[in-house]
Amino acid sequence: MMTDNDVRPIIDAWVQPWLPDTVAKMPERNMTLADRMQHGALLRAGMPLETLIEEMDANNVSKALCSAGPLIPNDDVIEAVRRYPDRLIGIANVNPWSVDGVMPAVRELRRLVGAFGFKGLKLEPFILDKVPTEAQWYPLYAACTELDITLQVQVGGTGPSTYTSETGRPGHIDRIAIDFPELRIVAGHIGWPWTEEMIAVAAKHPNVYIDTSAHLPKYYPAAFVHFLRTYGRRKCIWASDWPILTFQAALDGLDALDLKPEVRRLFLHDNAVEAFALQE
Repeated sequence: MMTDNDVRPIIDAWVQPWLPDTVAKMPERNMTLADRMQHGALLRAGMPLETLIEEMDANNVSKALCSAGPLIPNDDVIEAVRRYPDRLIGIANVNPWSVDGVMPAVRELRRLVGAFGFKGLKLEPFILDKVPTEAQWYPLYAACTELDITLQVQVGGTGPSTYTSETGRPGHIDRIAIDFPELRIVAGHIGWPWTEEMIAVAAKHPNVYIDTSAHLPKYYPAAFVHFLRTYGRRKCIWASDWPILTFQAALDGLDALDLKPEVRRLFLHDNAVEAFALQE
């Protein structure tokens, strides 16, 4: 496990509260989806919040962006933020294709930001089989811009074999960044296997970042490592995708990347502060 006194306490950009009560109520088909993750990682389903905080403490992770998702209700994130307000920061998930339409999704996003201080909206478009440039998403992007919160979106190939990877192509992020130049966008999962395309998009747009969720350092693509070390040092954000990866697994191997102390601080802390407009 990495130990480095030259970096500030770590911020994790992508954790998910797979709480015991929620997992117990999940249909079996959803758990099958959740368990089929890339790189052979398996979801440790049903982890209590106490375990999340204990594992954060053990790995010098001071704060984490704690996100809802298609299988994780916003109420679970509200509970997490309520119990650990100094450690967990809420990231919402809403569905503009619900039976009520897009405006209730926009209102729910505004409620979560206003009432609970959520700092972003996370989307995993592959689960809805909707590319992130479809018009139905756009009122949410406008709301994010107005609310000054960050859009966090899965980019790259999808682990489950029953879902298309087309929704994760980095070109969609390019289009969104053109249409919403003020919107901060954090593209998750390195964009693999289109990492070089994702790098080009992040380098092109001032408000586009890349996070490393669900990827072990020893498997970071060489192009990403070069970007992180050099001209992309202010564009890369460390993330684990806990509990799919443990914090320790997502940190092990960083020493081998031979990052300069300034780059480590940016990667493990400072870039997340900027990308999510966090108050410290």
